[in-house]
Amino acid sequence: VDQGDLSPADMRGAWAGEIGQTQFMPSSYIKFAVDFDGNGRRDLLRSAPDVLASTANFLASHGWKRGQPWDPGSENFAVIQQWNKSEVYSKTIAYFASQLDRAP
Repeated sequence: VDQGDLSPADMRGAWAGEIGQTQFMPSSYIKFAVDFDGNGRRDLLRSAPDVLASTANFLASHGWKRGQPWDPGSENFAVIQQWNKSEVYSKTIAYFASQLDRAP
């Protein structure tokens, strides 16, 4: 709020306090969110460029290897689990990413 990224009304999260489209914990929001659309705010609620760039920033800072697989057992899968320890969540993300990778 002090940095102008969110209003107090926007500070609503899921049951565990996650904020934004990719559910950053508040400490991760402060550390990894970026203003990728250049409007002066890190908006993980409404700005797809900010959401995607911030998520990439988080993953990169946890050791994501560009161009490497993200299937269970891979180094990148372990990085996904730094985001969310749930095996089901991590496998769902890996599956979705595989589908996106195959899209035209």
